[in-house]
Amino acid sequence: MSLRKLFAVVPALMVALFLGAPPAKADPVHTGHIEVELVSQEAGVAPGSTVYVALSQKIQSGWHTYWRNPGDAGDATRIVWTLPAGWTAGDIVWPTPEKSRVGPLLDFAYTGDVLLPVPISVPANAQVGSVVTLKAAAAFLVCEQVCVPEDAVVTLTLPVVAGMPGTDPKWGAKVAETLAKAPKPAGLKAVFQLQGSVLKLAVTGAPLKGADVSGAFFYPYSGKAIEHPPEQAIERGPEGLTLSLTPGYDFTQAEQKPTELSGVLALNGVAYEVTATPGTIPAEAGGLGAPPAAPAKARGTANSADGGASLGLPLAVAFAFLGGLILNLMPCVFPILSMKAASLTAHAHDAGKTRVQGLAFLVGVVVTFLALAGLLIAVRAGGAAVGWGFQLQSPAVVAGLALLMLLVALNMSGVFEVGASVQNAASGAGAGGDGVAGSFLTGALAVLVAAPCTAPFMAGALGYALTQPPLLSLAVFLGLALGFAAPFVLLAFIPGLLGRLPRPGPWMDVLKKGLAFPMYATAAWLAWVFSQQTGPIPLAMIFAAAVLIAFAAWLYGLAQARGALGKSQVAPLVIALVSLAGVIALVWVAARGEPQVTPLHDERPPASSAAGPGLAAEAWSPEKVKALQAQGKVVMVDFTADWCVTCKVNEGTALKGQRLVDAFKAHDAVLLRADWTKRDATIAAALAEHGRAGVPLYLVYPKGSGEPVVLPQLLTEGLVIEAIEKAAKG
Repeated sequence: MSLRKLFAVVPALMVALFLGAPPAKADPVHTGHIEVELVSQEAGVAPGSTVYVALSQKIQSGWHTYWRNPGDAGDATRIVWTLPAGWTAGDIVWPTPEKSRVGPLLDFAYTGDVLLPVPISVPANAQVGSVVTLKAAAAFLVCEQVCVPEDAVVTLTLPVVAGMPGTDPKWGAKVAETLAKAPKPAGLKAVFQLQGSVLKLAVTGAPLKGADVSGAFFYPYSGKAIEHPPEQAIERGPEGLTLSLTPGYDFTQAEQKPTELSGVLALNGVAYEVTATPGTIPAEAGGLGAPPAAPAKARGTANSADGGASLGLPLAVAFAFLGGLILNLMPCVFPILSMKAASLTAHAHDAGKTRVQGLAFLVGVVVTFLALAGLLIAVRAGGAAVGWGFQLQSPAVVAGLALLMLLVALNMSGVFEVGASVQNAASGAGAGGDGVAGSFLTGALAVLVAAPCTAPFMAGALGYALTQPPLLSLAVFLGLALGFAAPFVLLAFIPGLLGRLPRPGPWMDVLKKGLAFPMYATAAWLAWVFSQQTGPIPLAMIFAAAVLIAFAAWLYGLAQARGALGKSQVAPLVIALVSLAGVIALVWVAARGEPQVTPLHDERPPASSAAGPGLAAEAWSPEKVKALQAQGKVVMVDFTADWCVTCKVNEGTALKGQRLVDAFKAHDAVLLRADWTKRDATIAAALAEHGRAGVPLYLVYPKGSGEPVVLPQLLTEGLVIEAIEKAAKG
């Protein structure tokens, strides 16, 4: 070694050995919405080694950047390196992203503080004692409601040292943690299979055996492999899981179909890189149904009985029974009371027939409740995020119920007869029928229309039921059915109460026809719900169907009258059947375009969600709640649906009025509305998080931060104002 080289190397060696390597040096750059910095896992680099250098992003609250596959919109962060000769940079180690819903789109994004580590290879001939500067030009797309392209050029100075360099005191542990949590291969076996319009992805392996796979989600590396917004239904298996995905352009339109499907499988805080190949879905990746819903967290103090996660089976059944009793007093059940009243007065002084009617009504309620519960459990087992009242999220079902209620009302008005009243359908009055079929039908219709509402105690019981195995769930629903049917059944079996009713007479026919009008109102309400789900053109078709079905009912009544006079019934019956065929066609056309799953929280603009004069509700999202809390605002969330009568009653009374408007203004409060009229997986998940299976649900969040207080299902203006005032105090 020459004397000149010796004098150059010795001082650097002395510094490295006795004083330690000079610290890595970097200066942060502010791009507008991000503070960007280049940081290192280690305080120096050794020749021939690899060091992880990370691009640090401190993203402004409410804004986000994007993953390698940004999802439906956005652009991934890009880095262009300027390195010394012989130094090379590898690929970004991407942390698992977050799901970000923006309207109908689903993006894969990062918020808050993010590190994107990159391996930097140091050449073996790097000179110990020298100092090198690494430079990176980073380009971001940073978005809130709007997106702004931003860029930064950042540098990092590192010393080249002999031996193993020490960990950077500020960033070393953070970079190491990011690398440890980043998705990695774990020996998982993955296959995919296109089954009609569903792309099945099965993943099996030791890390998934017996694992909790609830919340599992597949982030594809390709932006065209799958449709991102639809829910990914999960089916458990003894060795892994199967996800049901919606195939994207690569599978549906590309000339050459993919030979592999790569991405990240994330579940419960861990994530794995998987690469699937075409194949048959193995049996060990399924067969155990969907994972149970996550246990509800403790929320607030008000109405604590509604939290279902901590309930045992006996208490859940008891709560369900009480909830069923109270459900009889909810506004959504009022129209059905007319059917019960008409049935009761028909045989009030015939104890035998009244008891038979009571038992038939009980059977109708129990069978319908358990049928709906069984269907709900089956649908949820398939991975769909639905809750109690799901039947009224289908426009076809709503349209059918609206027309059925119209037929019931026309029957009670005397347009046609299927017995002495709708309650003894299928048994002629002249034959002295006991009304068994009609009472069963009454119970079934009462459940179909009333079930979407929830009552105090009922909500917690349902929240418990939907986290349990099927048999335990059905036991809770049986308790609910018994509670709902109990008042009518007890009335039918207690002679002292029946004896107080007036003797049968002509007044009964007048009462029956008068009680038809709540049924007309129910039909009109269901038609309005249908219009909210579909729009004006399908509504016009349902109106046309209503006219046709009323015409068919009148023709049927005319045929009955002609038959009583000994005349031919063929012509009116044929025309009635043709009219009914037209009704079926209209309903099918009106409802066939219904969206099965919609990712929108509220398709209408916020201004249309006014709860009352001067008090407007904005569309809800979990991110919006956090952002408003961070701004120091009190937040009230109204989980509602157009088919929930109790919700609409609360909106027209407790959530309306100048006192409430003044209270919201005085305490800087904001009302958000989560509209569940159509299926929405995000809203369903939020309901489940709070131990609920249906609406209404009312949450009041304090300003700044903190968990919400859950309000009762039946609100008063004073109760809401009191909750807002308490939340404003923090």
